[in-house]
Amino acid sequence: MKIKKKMQSVPAIFSGVLLAVAVACQSGPDDHQLKKAHDQSVQDEHAEHAELSEHGGEQIVHITSEEMESFGIEVATAGPGKLKIQISLPGEVLADPSRVAHIVPQVRGVTRKVWKEIGERVSKGEIMAVLESRELSELKSTFLVAKERVSLAESTFQREERLWKQSVSSEREYLEAKQALAKAWIEQEAADQQLNALGFSEEYLENLSFHQGEPFARYEISSPFDGMVIEKHITLGEALQEDSEIFTIANLSSVWVNLTVYQKDLPYIHVDQPVTIDSKHGNLSTSSAISYISPILFEETRTASARVVLDNSQGQWRPGLFVTARVTVEETDVPIIVQKTALLTLENETAVFVRAGNNFELKPVELGRGNGTHVEIISGIEPGRQYVISGAFTLKSELDKASFGGEGHSH
Repeated sequence: MKIKKKMQSVPAIFSGVLLAVAVACQSGPDDHQLKKAHDQSVQDEHAEHAELSEHGGEQIVHITSEEMESFGIEVATAGPGKLKIQISLPGEVLADPSRVAHIVPQVRGVTRKVWKEIGERVSKGEIMAVLESRELSELKSTFLVAKERVSLAESTFQREERLWKQSVSSEREYLEAKQALAKAWIEQEAADQQLNALGFSEEYLENLSFHQGEPFARYEISSPFDGMVIEKHITLGEALQEDSEIFTIANLSSVWVNLTVYQKDLPYIHVDQPVTIDSKHGNLSTSSAISYISPILFEETRTASARVVLDNSQGQWRPGLFVTARVTVEETDVPIIVQKTALLTLENETAVFVRAGNNFELKPVELGRGNGTHVEIISGIEPGRQYVISGAFTLKSELDKASFGGEGHSH
């Protein structure tokens, strides 16, 4: 790396030559020595003027392509573009409430097996724990007894109906058999609905019998959808009530971002508006759109809420993460736009490194409008010029070392 620095002034060098000549005169030099000193002074003066004319006192760093790669220096081309006028809003990542399930047993029982822990993934229908429930055993028994009563009531009704049509039995006996059958059907339906509510299918109940190998008291707790266990409140041998919250499962493949919208910004915020979500933790950034704006202001904060839905298939947007949203409220065309990462501040002036081959010159610029990532350049850079967007501080440090007499690569 080489740095071009401003050369020493010509008058200073010329004065030094005159002083040398004066000293020489005092010691009595001959004419040949005086002529030689004068010729050397003229040569130095011409060389100095040539150097100043070439560099003009600019601050230039010369680096090779290998050094650019080593120092992580990247460039972009300045030119016209669209400048997005944006509003910054604070926000927080939340789990989608429709994708969070708080699982309860629904029946009283004792925990016999637990197969899932916090942080483990589950699939829809996967068994997470097994209870032994006397209450469930009674419900199944009640259902089978009701089912058997329906069978007996149907036989009785069919016999009484046949005898009544043959005028062998009375109409009263026929109606009593019909009523008994209806009552048996109601009792079976009630028992059926109770087991359906616990997750037992009609196919399961159709095959249920007192002679099946599976214990009536066994109750399997399964996952309602694909997700991850984020809370667990169940241990082996624990007696549980029907409303005990034993697992919390969340599907975080899609999450919400709730944004706080201040009253002054509400006129500029609307549904389907483009928004960029950033987080300093992990250097995360993604684009989406506003999907909802609350129609009322929160009484405590006098702010509204806006919602953004993010794809989280990679799992990097964790609920509870604080973020900043940049909402684009206007787009305007500007003649020259550059990235903000290129800007350096020097003695209350803003400057940018501009590239010319392997030379990088630090040039002052005048800024116009800007947002969180880009800024308009009013003067200082011409369209089409390459400028440094990454590694500018490395180049600046080389200039600083040279100005303090360090070992900057200069010429």
